Amino acid sequence: MLRHSWMLPTWALLGSLAAGCGASHSHVTWTEEPPRREEAAVAKKSAAEEPHPPSALQDPKAFAARYPNPALCEAAARRLQGQSREEGWAGLKACIEYTPFTQLKALLGRAWAEDLRVRPEGASLIARVVAQRGGSVSGELQALQQQRIPIFSLSSAMDRPDTYKGRYVLLRAQVADQRTEGERPTVWLVEHSLSSVETNAPVGYGERSDTLSSYSGDLDGQTQFTGPGRIGGTVTNRQRTDRVATRRHFDNISDETGREALGRLPQADPFLETRRDYVILARFDGMRMMSGGADTEEEAPRIPVLTIVSYHPPHPLVVY
Repeated sequence: MLRHSWMLPTWALLGSLAAGCGASHSHVTWTEEPPRREEAAVAKKSAAEEPHPPSALQDPKAFAARYPNPALCEAAARRLQGQSREEGWAGLKACIEYTPFTQLKALLGRAWAEDLRVRPEGASLIARVVAQRGGSVSGELQALQQQRIPIFSLSSAMDRPDTYKGRYVLLRAQVADQRTEGERPTVWLVEHSLSSVETNAPVGYGERSDTLSSYSGDLDGQTQFTGPGRIGGTVTNRQRTDRVATRRHFDNISDETGREALGRLPQADPFLETRRDYVILARFDGMRMMSGGADTEEEAPRIPVLTIVSYHPPHPLVVY
């Protein structure tokens, strides 16, 4: 009995051990704060390893390639403008040259108004965007004049040559001929306008049916010329029905306006092909007497003379 009095129950022994463990580790906390210095160092290292976006001045093509559409590219160029006006303008040029840029309203907005006014390449960028929008020059000139952009039509320059001499004109034209006068090559320009023509194009299922009816017999009677008698014969009736499903289709047609001009080039340009439409930006130099007319004749035929600044092939689709 004495031996058994020193033996404790198993559950009591476990309980005392648990209590002892709890007392010996009471200083341990399980919600320790993360090492902030290490996280800051890792974040700084990651930011340093990220490549910087390409500079629009150094690599304009790479700058434009970063954006999935022209609108985002123009917005990025506008953000750059706040840091550097030169960098922002280079970004805008990259967007126009390396993306299908048709955002004429954004280009003519307040952000780029000053650059378009003072930079010499501003008018050429506008002409390029007009070409990329399809080359509907007459409609685009209205938008330009609403924003007070000094680019005018060929017809206005021809009506008042003294007022528009030395100013920019924008026209859609084809080259009819190329010649060299002295040391400067000259092209004969035939102005065109863009219009839309509606047609019905057949699509889907077509149906066609033919019906043939034939009747035969004899007819008894009397006529004034032949008297009594019998007339025999056959009567045939034919009907034909066609059914075709059509859809309205609109085609862009380039037509001559009747106005022509002489365009001067600084040097011969093999890429300015004949019988092909171009959107042409030129400086109006005045009217010139055509061959065969006398200087004293008031009604002698005259032709406008232009100095070609830039030209751009128009996109086949028109952006409205």
